[in-house]
Amino acid sequence: MSKAKMTVAELEAFLHREFPQAFASGEILIESADGATSLLRQPYSERMLRPGGTVSGPTLMALADFAMYVVLLSAIGPVGLAVTTSLNINFLRKGQPGQDVLAAAKLMKLGKRLAVGEVSLLSGTSPDPIAHVTSTYSIPNV
Repeated sequence: MSKAKMTVAELEAFLHREFPQAFASGEILIESADGATSLLRQPYSERMLRPGGTVSGPTLMALADFAMYVVLLSAIGPVGLAVTTSLNINFLRKGQPGQDVLAAAKLMKLGKRLAVGEVSLLSGTSPDPIAHVTSTYSIPNV
């Protein structure tokens, strides 16, 4: 993979400007993005929980999708119309209430029209993933 085409600050500015309905709330933090990987953090909130006190599937899927979007944009630059074409998630264990959720994304293949990556979702400081995601993005011809 090549050098990042967008810094974290540039990614944040782009996302807040171009996609404010999803990213202006500040609920998800971009900790790093280098053109090949990204690390995002979603600070704990009770809104993340489903009945039974575990982190909800929609919370995890949204964070994983965001992590893939961030790593892709860091690799290709500000291409807002890159879109998810598939996302597969395997829930591995319960996400603990009271813990931030981390999403560690990695591009596995970056082509001209498609990008494939994976995301490990972690709860707090545990090294054991709570979910594993594979995702494909379509890159528009720009």
